[in-house]
Amino acid sequence: MLIWLGLHGQPQGASVCHCSQCRKQSGHLWASAHVPRAEITITGPVRWFEATPTATRGFCPRCGSSLFWAAHDEDRISFALGALNPLTGLTLSKHIFTASKGDYYDIADDLPQIYL
Repeated sequence: MLIWLGLHGQPQGASVCHCSQCRKQSGHLWASAHVPRAEITITGPVRWFEATPTATRGFCPRCGSSLFWAAHDEDRISFALGALNPLTGLTLSKHIFTASKGDYYDIADDLPQIYL
């Protein structure tokens, strides 16, 4: 069974995460956006992993694709932009956790960088 993602609201905060966890999980960077939990429908066999005491990550148990990130204390859920069909209409707005980005690449655009 495939995982299906249905969005019922306009995604916000399209960003690229450079933290060490996202780099290790994805093999490089993780681009995502978020919606309130009430505005997303997820069907299929998502597996959830408690990555830290404050957040879980959702992935496909069949292929291993990283699909979701959710903080325990927030009412929103982030989803991988790469999991959407093309022509999303979304535009990246920032880079986050750039203080822990890999040393093997440069950020070469003019988007804001949040160092956290």
